[in-house]
Amino acid sequence: YNGAFAGSLPHTLQQTRSCGEGTGMERRNLALLCAGVLCFWLFALAFGTAEGRGVAVQAELPTAAPAAVEDVPVVDAAAQPQLSLNCRAAILVDQDTGTVLYEKNADEQVPIASITKVMTLLLTFEAIHNGQLTLETTVPVSEHAYHMGGSQIWLEPGEQFTLDEMIKAICVSSANDAAVAVAELVGGSEPAFVERMNARAAELGMEHTAFHNACGLDTEGHLSTARDVAVMSCQILNTCPEVLHYTGIWTDTLRGGATQLVNTNKLLHRYNGITGLKTGTTGGAGVCISASAARDGLRLVAVILGAPSSKDRFEAAAALLDYGFGGWQAAPLPAPEVQPLQLRVKGSAEDSVPLDYSALPQTVLLPREGTAALTAQASLPQQLEAPVEKGQTVGTVQVYHGETLLGEYEVKAAADAPRRSGNKGQSLTKDCANGQVDPLLACLVTQAANHHVDPVQVRLAFMGKQAGMEIQFAAHFVAIAHQELHQAIFLLG
Repeated sequence: YNGAFAGSLPHTLQQTRSCGEGTGMERRNLALLCAGVLCFWLFALAFGTAEGRGVAVQAELPTAAPAAVEDVPVVDAAAQPQLSLNCRAAILVDQDTGTVLYEKNADEQVPIASITKVMTLLLTFEAIHNGQLTLETTVPVSEHAYHMGGSQIWLEPGEQFTLDEMIKAICVSSANDAAVAVAELVGGSEPAFVERMNARAAELGMEHTAFHNACGLDTEGHLSTARDVAVMSCQILNTCPEVLHYTGIWTDTLRGGATQLVNTNKLLHRYNGITGLKTGTTGGAGVCISASAARDGLRLVAVILGAPSSKDRFEAAAALLDYGFGGWQAAPLPAPEVQPLQLRVKGSAEDSVPLDYSALPQTVLLPREGTAALTAQASLPQQLEAPVEKGQTVGTVQVYHGETLLGEYEVKAAADAPRRSGNKGQSLTKDCANGQVDPLLACLVTQAANHHVDPVQVRLAFMGKQAGMEIQFAAHFVAIAHQELHQAIFLLG
């Protein structure tokens, strides 16, 4: 029995205990002792192995990051507290930046049990995002999915559920059979899906992870680390936030109420701000959790691997989160002192382009202690040179905490500003080369081409001169020209 309390009425499991019978007080006491021991182990099976097979054994693990692992900032080990965590490996990271706030054996390869399902869920939600599936897609149940052991919802071959129902069973009750059925739907088969799991892990920089199944049952070589678990946890939380709709469910039902689902993450009712994410327990991995929580804008992920019991797992995760929320804050980022909304563009029909500051975070991770000021400084040119493309990086904003540079964020053009010349300018340049226009104009156009000035504007200036206008007025049309061209126009007058 997997302890997930996910069973249908026809499959209700009955727990019984037997006592020896005798006539004497000694045999009665012996019987009571046997019953007590049996009850203890049944309780351990029910709650200590919520998603695995067998009594929990300790396991190990590593650390995390949302993008490239090598770029993730890590708090100086000397500044990290000596926390008493009864587990093999642990890590605490800021969900938004991947900053490592605490780690213990974070790069040790170990089994991770049902935390494996975080990758299964990530690929499933990505398939929904790209239009391959919808939440109403029917998920068939194969013989292979039916034979999954451990935590399950007792799927029958040929039975069908919607993808929404299957995701609920995976997130709430950690159902192995549901995870494999979904893997077969997304990947065509579980082995093909596992290949995609490993490919996605490589894309995320999870260098010490190797998946061999979609649900996390103990399999030789099926290993990861606390750091890698944090990486994929942050990825799904940041890109598929709808997962929290499922991980926050405490109880629910399937099959019209016949199958009860109870969440394996007991922190939902014990810890302020908890939002998810996934528990896991097998004989090889021990008792594990990737816990996500948010308070006052600060979002944290705590990974615990290889705890000896469910109680130790939750206590260790709570201790990590307490340390994070107690020592760190999500400080609002002030606007730069100079923050133009647009920049002028030289050589374009568009006078200016609007600027996109969306790369700037709303908050910045800072220690709660300290009085240094948080500032932002924009570094932008006075004007841009056409052509300018939407999404083109045109400057940066540097964020400082006192004198320390915390980060640099790109400022981009929010619209296109094409070069002004177009076909008319090309035609005029060609005519000048063929001797089909006034020699003076041809000279000016040549000068313009050498200095990336729009030939059409040169023609306008020349026409103004011929019409008897003041040369200064004619030169106004080529104000974007270099000083040499301006002088050439004047001398030719």
